[in-house]
Amino acid sequence: MELSPFYEKKVECLCCKKSFPTNKVRSKFVKVIHTDSDFCPTYSDSTVNALYYNVFVCEHCGFSFTEDFSKYFQPGVKEEITAQISNKWTKRSFNQERTTAQALEAYKLAFMCGILKKEKAVTLAGLTLRIAWLYRSLNNLPQEQRFVKMARDHYLTSYSNEDYAGTQMSGTRILYMIAELSRRIEDYELATRFFSKLIENQQASGEAKLLKMAKEQWQLVRSAREQNRGESDD
Repeated sequence: MELSPFYEKKVECLCCKKSFPTNKVRSKFVKVIHTDSDFCPTYSDSTVNALYYNVFVCEHCGFSFTEDFSKYFQPGVKEEITAQISNKWTKRSFNQERTTAQALEAYKLAFMCGILKKEKAVTLAGLTLRIAWLYRSLNNLPQEQRFVKMARDHYLTSYSNEDYAGTQMSGTRILYMIAELSRRIEDYELATRFFSKLIENQQASGEAKLLKMAKEQWQLVRSAREQNRGESDD
């Protein structure tokens, strides 16, 4: 019998505490053949996209979350989630192979829950960036740009309040994400500022691959700025 790329995992909802099954992808089936400059992965098998299954959607109350969400709920937050999400929720399961549209729905639900739950800016940045990647796979540039900007803004907030401390994101990587996402939305001024910050701090970081990428992307920013200047002089 051929092994399925998917397996079922039981998850306990952070909000209502009921358990529900969710699909996950076996790691041996996850093969990345290309990574964009903002770390968006392209998988060798487009039908097995691990990105689609990061969000757990509770079939009972609609609360949606990822492994990055904290277990703590501030006072009054659960009541707000009940009013905004659970009371409007049509009971349904996301425990199947997901389409891009279903993955988008799951991420948008998680983003909404993350905002209501007052999750860290770095967590919200990760969600909006992945929504942008999903729109990129659909060649929907306006929506991709919209969510790239949202991700950039959340990374800026995270950088200023340092809420990424204790997560997998380093300060160097946050600087890079702000710079690269700014470049992608043609905010060349901010891109230049943050690429410069990153390259100036290179001795302290020890993240050689990221610095190499930063230098490459900075060259693209400089070329784009020169081109813009040339066009405005015409």
